[in-house]
Amino acid sequence: MSVARIDARFAKLKAENKSAFVSYIMAGDPDVETSFEILKGLPAAGVDIIELGFPFSDPMAEGPTIQLAAERSLKAGTKIAQVFELARRFRETDQDTPLILMGYMNPVENMGYEGFANACAEAGIDGLIVVDCPPEEADGLSDALDAADVALIRLATPTTDAARLQTLIKRTKGFIYYVSVAGVTGVKEVDAGGIAAEVAKVKAASGLPVVVGFGIRTPERAAEVARIADAAVVGSALVDEIKKSLPENAQAVTKVLETARVLAQAVHQARV
Repeated sequence: MSVARIDARFAKLKAENKSAFVSYIMAGDPDVETSFEILKGLPAAGVDIIELGFPFSDPMAEGPTIQLAAERSLKAGTKIAQVFELARRFRETDQDTPLILMGYMNPVENMGYEGFANACAEAGIDGLIVVDCPPEEADGLSDALDAADVALIRLATPTTDAARLQTLIKRTKGFIYYVSVAGVTGVKEVDAGGIAAEVAKVKAASGLPVVVGFGIRTPERAAEVARIADAAVVGSALVDEIKKSLPENAQAVTKVLETARVLAQAVHQARV
């Protein structure tokens, strides 16, 4: 069902003339149980697709916010097996919301491609984004994910030229993730008008929905992106709520879900 779940969600929103709201959280931040409470509450807050980060000690594409989230998760002792268990628990009550795992190659290599792909499928994970996996070296992982019916989702950036784009879209399923700013997450702000043509180019070349992330922190920016893309991703703004709630940890779940609700509403109403 994995790839089909992603396709179905985008088809539903397209019929409603809505862009999708995609949220990112780090598994195990600030601990496994708190992240699970956030995870299971996101769909009711209006989140259409969830990106669940798995912690890694050297998250090179991330800004300070996500780096600190990974550090908190690792300090809490989060293991990759617990990330898969979070997904399994989520699927006990939600069979519809696409769940995308996002992270780096090292944990994937440690498990082996087939083992990682099968674990994704068994846990109800629909897709995988591996930030540091170039397409030229991804055939083994692609083969394993295809066999498990899990989408390998690739990143395009402002520096991706036409030739490179053709390489990126091969064997990509579900959607293309367009990185809207050069640099790391959560630092620069997206200029929706400035990327509109690039988003259209990626969509035309791939035939897949284009999801825009990096540089979206406010409802206003999320709405602007929603008007030009199939989805807007927010991560750092949600993860920041966890950091701010650490002195009073019981408030973390409420704060994250409240922020997600406001952002989701902005995205869903952007085309009205």
